[in-house]
Amino acid sequence: MTNEELLQIIEQAARDKVTELDLSDKGLITLPPEIGQLTNLQTLHLIDNQLSSLPPEIGQLTNLQTLDLFINQLSSLPPEIGQLTNLQTLYLGSNQLSSLPPELGQLTNLQTLYLSSNQLSSLPPEIGQLTNLQTLYLSSNQLSSLPPELGQLTNLQTLHLDRNQLSSLPPEIGQLTNLQTLFLFSNQLSSLPPEFGQLTNLQTLYLSSNQLSSLPPEIGQLTNLQTLYLSSNQLSSLPPEFGQLTNLQSLDLSSNQLSSLPPEFGQLSNLNKLDLRRNPLPIPPEILGSKDLNQEPGDVNEILNFYFRVQNPAETEPFYEAKFLIIGEGGAGKTSLAKKIKDETYELQQEEKSTEGIDVIQWKFTQPNGKDFRVNIWDFGGQEIYHHTHQFFLTKRSLYVLVADTRKENTDFSYWLKVVELLSDNSPVLIIKNEKQDRQCEVNERQLRGEFTNLKETLATNLATNRGLTEIKEAIGKYICELPHVGIPLPKLWVRVRAAIENSSPNYISLEEYYSLCRTNSLTDKKDMLLLSRYLHDLGVCLHFQDDSTLKHYVILKPEWGTTAVYKVLDNKQVIEKKGRFSKHDLVNIWQDVEYADMQDELLHLMMRFKLCYEIPSNPKNYIAPHLLSTNQPKFNWDESNNLILRYTYDFMPKGIITRFIVEMHSLIEEQTLVWKTGVVLSEGQTRAEVIENYNQREIKVRVAGNRKKDLLTVITHELDKIHKSYERLQYQTLIPCNCEICKDSQSPHFYSREVLYKFRDNNRNQIQCQNSGDMVDVRRLIDDVLSTSPNLEKSMSEPVTRNQVFISYSHQDQEWLTKLQKHLKPMIRNQKLLAWDDTKIQPGAKWREEIENALAAAKVAVLLVSPDFLASDFIADNELPPLLDAAEAEGLTIIWIPLSFSSYDETEIERYQSAHSPNQPLDSLESAQQNKAWVDICKKIKAAVLG
Repeated sequence: MTNEELLQIIEQAARDKVTELDLSDKGLITLPPEIGQLTNLQTLHLIDNQLSSLPPEIGQLTNLQTLDLFINQLSSLPPEIGQLTNLQTLYLGSNQLSSLPPELGQLTNLQTLYLSSNQLSSLPPEIGQLTNLQTLYLSSNQLSSLPPELGQLTNLQTLHLDRNQLSSLPPEIGQLTNLQTLFLFSNQLSSLPPEFGQLTNLQTLYLSSNQLSSLPPEIGQLTNLQTLYLSSNQLSSLPPEFGQLTNLQSLDLSSNQLSSLPPEFGQLSNLNKLDLRRNPLPIPPEILGSKDLNQEPGDVNEILNFYFRVQNPAETEPFYEAKFLIIGEGGAGKTSLAKKIKDETYELQQEEKSTEGIDVIQWKFTQPNGKDFRVNIWDFGGQEIYHHTHQFFLTKRSLYVLVADTRKENTDFSYWLKVVELLSDNSPVLIIKNEKQDRQCEVNERQLRGEFTNLKETLATNLATNRGLTEIKEAIGKYICELPHVGIPLPKLWVRVRAAIENSSPNYISLEEYYSLCRTNSLTDKKDMLLLSRYLHDLGVCLHFQDDSTLKHYVILKPEWGTTAVYKVLDNKQVIEKKGRFSKHDLVNIWQDVEYADMQDELLHLMMRFKLCYEIPSNPKNYIAPHLLSTNQPKFNWDESNNLILRYTYDFMPKGIITRFIVEMHSLIEEQTLVWKTGVVLSEGQTRAEVIENYNQREIKVRVAGNRKKDLLTVITHELDKIHKSYERLQYQTLIPCNCEICKDSQSPHFYSREVLYKFRDNNRNQIQCQNSGDMVDVRRLIDDVLSTSPNLEKSMSEPVTRNQVFISYSHQDQEWLTKLQKHLKPMIRNQKLLAWDDTKIQPGAKWREEIENALAAAKVAVLLVSPDFLASDFIADNELPPLLDAAEAEGLTIIWIPLSFSSYDETEIERYQSAHSPNQPLDSLESAQQNKAWVDICKKIKAAVLG
């Protein structure tokens, strides 16, 4: 906007005596002195400009109640800012302020002050004069201390001090007795003052990512606290007073140094979410929950019941059992090693039979403490087909041995060590050189150790003479005894049931038979029975898929029985000749042995659960195992004009990604014929996608053609991202194509890393250079051309979820109103001012509940289209509203509701939240022109909430 245009707007606004003026995103560098003429202004929006200063005349706007200067380049404020004595809301976030003028303290009517994302290293004492302040945002600054005067803000209800450099808090913080929400995560706090206990109205407290080594006893005085985040500190103990926090509902103590909990911890009867992962507590990780902190922790009752039960030594027994997995190329001597470890007198066979799938051999040895140790040796088949399925059996809390045949010198050490690293949470590994005929080989151990920190030793043996076998067994015993779960006390009843399972002869039993076995051994609580079966499943002792509607009815006592059955199909000569195709009738013959005959449906389901095969949609009871497909790509035509192209490149590419993808997407395979071992063509309506893996180049390339390219690409990226997340530490890049004039129709455009584009966008760097044409390209357009939403937001309890989009909740009976809202939001979406999500964004084939949960997690503002139909919807009441209301309480989500028609909203929790329009004049009571004006006002409020 030119100076002349701005002056014209100001002059017109002054003549019209306007009370609200929006000058957002106008490219303004300065404000003219004439701005002071707008003495009737109550609201002034100057969001997303390039203002580096404000004119003194700003102080003449004495009727101003809201001033929004979010996203500018202000380095200071004029003293005249203090003349705005009617100001109630001041947005100064995302500027370059290094200090505040003392005159700021004159804004005594101020209720909300946003100062996040600046460069403030201190606050003036005068800030204490803002005694009507209710909300203060100071996140992401450089504050190392707080003035004592901060304690004078006795009306403060919400205080954001996260992402600063605070090493201590002043005692006066205890005077903020009306404070309900306090954000202090990502600072350098080593202790809390005793006065902290005076914040008795506090409901939500974030203290994650600090340096706290202890908590003061006064913490117990915070009896209204409902949510407490203390992850990533250095806490080694909790005070007994912690048990007084009886209203606590959500508690995160992950990533600390807690080895015990106070007995009073059991008094926290309202806890429904507890995270104790990554602490040295005597609780198995299978009970604490997934090690991935982005996943939900375990069940609170299970965690606490287990912990307090094992506190009684008379009821516990140490558990000495572990998995020992032998991997390597086919014919390397894995089976020979397994048998020799169990029995040194075993005579090697001239031609040892190759392992089909997996064999499990039990080996027992006596520890130095005199206790017997049970080792389950898992011997993996080495043929390439088995590599695809290793991921389902390589587990954490295990010891690995990589066997190398020194005669063949074909062992890809880096490949196997990478497999263990990705799939086993960096479990310890030994390399065993099987020196047949005493032929030795060199292993660059120093280089491998530099790359793989979990590589412990390299040992050599000649299994024919037992040379080195004693040293190998001693090393295995040493490292396996050092596994973190070994010796952990378990309830004696659990150990008794485990022994009963070991002594059971059947390969599998029904769930009812398992319950009976538990009851026979005095374990009577069903929850306890299921907790034990899940623990033994995760440990690899048995298989019980509790969340599978078919498999949950059986407990497979011998996992090798199930895997052998699976490989009988995959190794079947006829199935291989038919390129992985088989029928239900084929399975009758393949599984004709009596041990499989009654479980054929369940075994087929097991194969499908492991993504080893899929049912052909057009041909029921016929199946395809995709990694047995032909390697030859079939012929097909492809329109190369106006394609969307996406590439994934990998530092290390595990085998099986493309075959898992084919199984997940099999319903969209074009004509159910355009699929081969390393690629597939998908079809949805008039849109086609080609997805091809080039394993040698460690790349998957996707290209899409047709009229709904972006929609289909979204489904594809969603499925690939899910597969990627199943691997620990998988390093890969998503590459987005350039859309400049030279690249946009090219099959070999320049590519940008998705993460680099996100970094540019988040730092407000709007352009990036194409390396093919040299043109500057719009970053947001690059992202938006290919990806439909922002990246999946990782949820972590260590700090609040980053939220940046609008979630729209509505009844499907009110579809016409959703369409009107979408229309009015469209200019803001197009200009990248906000992202909006509603359930029409769910793509065909996507899992709708997961999509909704992801969108809820990413929401900064929730917009509710409230009508009688909305209030009557059980789905909304049960699935959408609870997480939104929880996030509004705990994580700063803003809820804005729009009254579409008269309704009984005042009978619901919605009444507590801000309406974007008067409920006394719902939208359906307005004429068309009035309705459009109302929509414009509503959308401005939504935008302000997102940007604020």
